[in-house]
Amino acid sequence: MTVTADTTEAEGAAAVRAARPYDPADLSSKAFWALPAVEREKTFAELRAHRPVSWHRPVEERLFEDPNDQGFWAVTRHADLVEVTKRHEDFLSGEGIVFDSIPPELLDAGQGFIAMDPPRHTKVRRLLTSAFTPKQIRLIDDQIRTNAREIVDAVAPLGEVDFVTEIAGLMPMHNICDMIGVPRDQRAHVAHEAQFAGGWNDPELLDGEQPLARLFEAMMNLRTVSAALIASRREHPEHDLMTNLVQAEVDGEHLTDDEIISFFGLLSVAGNDTTRQSISHAMQALTDNPEQRAWLVADFDARIGSAIEEMVRWATPILTFRRTAARDCELNGAHITKGDKVVLFYASANWDTEVFDHPERFDLSRHPNPHISFGGGGIHHCLGGQLARQQIKAIWRELLTRLPDIEVSGEMSRTTSTFFHGVNHLPVRFTPEARS
Repeated sequence: MTVTADTTEAEGAAAVRAARPYDPADLSSKAFWALPAVEREKTFAELRAHRPVSWHRPVEERLFEDPNDQGFWAVTRHADLVEVTKRHEDFLSGEGIVFDSIPPELLDAGQGFIAMDPPRHTKVRRLLTSAFTPKQIRLIDDQIRTNAREIVDAVAPLGEVDFVTEIAGLMPMHNICDMIGVPRDQRAHVAHEAQFAGGWNDPELLDGEQPLARLFEAMMNLRTVSAALIASRREHPEHDLMTNLVQAEVDGEHLTDDEIISFFGLLSVAGNDTTRQSISHAMQALTDNPEQRAWLVADFDARIGSAIEEMVRWATPILTFRRTAARDCELNGAHITKGDKVVLFYASANWDTEVFDHPERFDLSRHPNPHISFGGGGIHHCLGGQLARQQIKAIWRELLTRLPDIEVSGEMSRTTSTFFHGVNHLPVRFTPEARS
């Protein structure tokens, strides 16, 4: 082997990591991630108070085994997390945004432009922003309300349903697919395949299949759907986001087919999961806190704005995002080494008592509410935050108006994941609406 400066530097960084003691708090075991959020918070609170930037052993049951993976830094304070997101030159996204060390050739397909750094990220985001505009989102506002009404139409006569599969999961599925232009007969397929990106280690979702093989299959299935849509819109433009992406141009530059396919996968995954989880966790919280439901119903239009922010904070649908240190640097006194994994714990930051008064309370009137469920600012701030808010508003208007006594009637079944704060099932009951 030829010894180079890069080799020597990498070996030196590995030696530093090997000598660095692991924190005693458990953030790495599958057992920890199977705990309810309130139990995980006990560990987060200890870390925020005493060791806000701490070094931990690699997580268990990784999708890709990496012999060079020596652990990760856990960033648990709100202020530190925001700082990392704004220091994009120190903390890179281009090596992946999950705990796993994903092979470079899979990053675009699996994680999209959120796993890019400037200058490529700048170019792709600029083109996407030209297509994914507030005007485009406003155009589907009527359709969002229609979808909410039709979803409740279907369940209203039944009296009891699985809230996740029959309500919360259908809301983003139809709206994202309406916006992109996915045909009705392919929507359930797209939504199902998208779940594997964040839930590849969930036993119920895998149903006995091998995680890596099933994730590859899901990626290829989404690629097939999006490639067909791209070809169709090039020949026959329509009034949808896919047409906008195909036609997007800034300073003579266009998105490549692979970049559009990558964004389709990202929107299918993040657009479905984040909204579904926010609505589902809100249903549990409204059941557990009937006084909050009564407060919201008393003046829905005036209060739903602050209520949505609290629902999203409470759910924190994305639990973690990873960065990689571009150089030796410091963060809140911790000495970060080039190449270290730096993981942002959103679930901890959204319960930081230095920022939120009694974060353990579900308070729909909370103000201010600087949660970071849509990112902590910086160049990777979420493009779809407003779309998620529109959907949450529409479905709760419909539910609380037509099924005012809807409540959780059994145990929540949670997804096992280090990425999404997922809910698989949530039984609810309500007084059936009389058929007209």
